[in-house]
Amino acid sequence: MPMPWTYRQATREWQAFLADAREAMDLVTDNVTYTAVEGVLRAFRRRLTPQQAVDFAQVLPSVLRALFVADWRLDEGPVPPGTRADWTTEAQALRPHHNLTPENCVAAIALALRKSVQRADLERVLAGLPPFAAEFWSTPGTDPATLGPRIV
Repeated sequence: MPMPWTYRQATREWQAFLADAREAMDLVTDNVTYTAVEGVLRAFRRRLTPQQAVDFAQVLPSVLRALFVADWRLDEGPVPPGTRADWTTEAQALRPHHNLTPENCVAAIALALRKSVQRADLERVLAGLPPFAAEFWSTPGTDPATLGPRIV
């Protein structure tokens, strides 16, 4: 079997994702964008069982997959789904003295994620997760033709 594309092109995929997220949040640095991405991924992961989180991670590009599972405490069970406001507050609470995450972080990172993964793969995995997951990663008002991986 050949090496999976996401491993061969990890840096290109990550840079494209980060650029999309940075632009969608109107941020100026990769460091600030990274904190926002990490906060949003953690907010989502906290609401999943370990199996659900691993299932979701399987469709992520390799660097996002690594970030999604980094520093994960398996002894902390899932928290209630909450709302977009809850997810945003949690993302903004990560490293509070160095966090400039904007209010639109969840929607912006959902957009960047959808530009980084195959739509069918993401929809398949979201269908197997709790109902809030589809809302978490939704991008209402975005033309589906503009979504999908840029690095192929």
